[in-house]
Amino acid sequence: MDNYKNATTAAIRIQNTLTDEMEHSTPLFLTSSFQFDTAEDMQGAFAETNDHNIYSRFVNPTVTEFVQKVCALEGAEDGFATASGMAAIFGTFMTFLNSGDHILSSASVFGSTHTILTKYLQRWGIQSSYTDFSNKEAIIQAIRSDTKLLYLETPTNPGLDIFDLEMIGKLCREKGIIFIVDNCFATPLLQRPIEFGADLVIHSATKWMDGQGRVLGGVVVGRKELIREVYLFCRNTGPSMSPFNAWILSKSLETLDVRMQRHCDNALTLAKRLQSHPSINAVKYPMLETHPAFAIARKQMSAGGGIVTFELKGGLDAGIKFMNGLQMLSLTSNLGDTRSIASHPSSTTHSKLSEEERLAVGITPGLIRVSVGLEHIDDIWSDIRNSLDPLI
Repeated sequence: MDNYKNATTAAIRIQNTLTDEMEHSTPLFLTSSFQFDTAEDMQGAFAETNDHNIYSRFVNPTVTEFVQKVCALEGAEDGFATASGMAAIFGTFMTFLNSGDHILSSASVFGSTHTILTKYLQRWGIQSSYTDFSNKEAIIQAIRSDTKLLYLETPTNPGLDIFDLEMIGKLCREKGIIFIVDNCFATPLLQRPIEFGADLVIHSATKWMDGQGRVLGGVVVGRKELIREVYLFCRNTGPSMSPFNAWILSKSLETLDVRMQRHCDNALTLAKRLQSHPSINAVKYPMLETHPAFAIARKQMSAGGGIVTFELKGGLDAGIKFMNGLQMLSLTSNLGDTRSIASHPSSTTHSKLSEEERLAVGITPGLIRVSVGLEHIDDIWSDIRNSLDPLI
């Protein structure tokens, strides 16, 4: 698989390689199954001696094209697309973990991922634990003889913690542990974890890849032999991506470059303006020099992404008042949209965590997460400032 740093280039080179036709736009194969010319062709497809499409639960040309574009952008050998980002995470975990295995994770993970790790995996005798991935010695101490997977997000949701992928990747290679990175917040346009030692990279394609809040999707890419195992698990358990959703996502990738440039420019400007507002305790953004891991962010990211978080001085009450005061920004749990979105993680996406667990990963009662959209930055700032000013 060739490597591309431009999503539109990848789209042009990958598109039309899967059919004999030369459509200008990505073709849509909206079918559940595929016909065979002969019984021998059908036999060969199931024996995997030919590459004939069989059934859209596990192979479809539209889905394959989307996956190949993501592989080209991430520098991955192969991939598999799923119905959602959480399906990609859960499917990957269950592919490799057996009873008695251990998975080591950062505590700073999405709320649903936390629930999988601490509730559902336990049912099958799979152990999980958290450690501070910014501390090399802490990671070494937390790795056990039965540790099979190491999983993290960077930047994290919603705290925007940044972890040194190169350092962690080297540790995983030394210990023979599969290293999995959720690259959703950065996208392959800003960060390519495989270049720093990741074995598998996961995305919620629902977010920046779609970029317009239209469809759900997930994808996992990485080493071919590992993806083969993910494919076999998902082929039989069925968390497959709809061809229609893959068609939407494939077209969306063609604008990922230009969208992410605007998202990042707007987010950095917003973060700088927020720093001087008197109702705010702290602002966090990877490309602010005040970020604790600014140097690492500069090393492994080309830009800071489209998420900005800030902590209000007034805590929970201030957070609720701020959210209710917004006029233009949407109040929704999604992110990565063309339109700016505000959320209050403590009362929504991470509300299932205990207060102690939330505080341990920086989710304070007054924390606000903004997914910065494509509107003019002055319009975004005006709406946020008008909601902040009454809190002074």
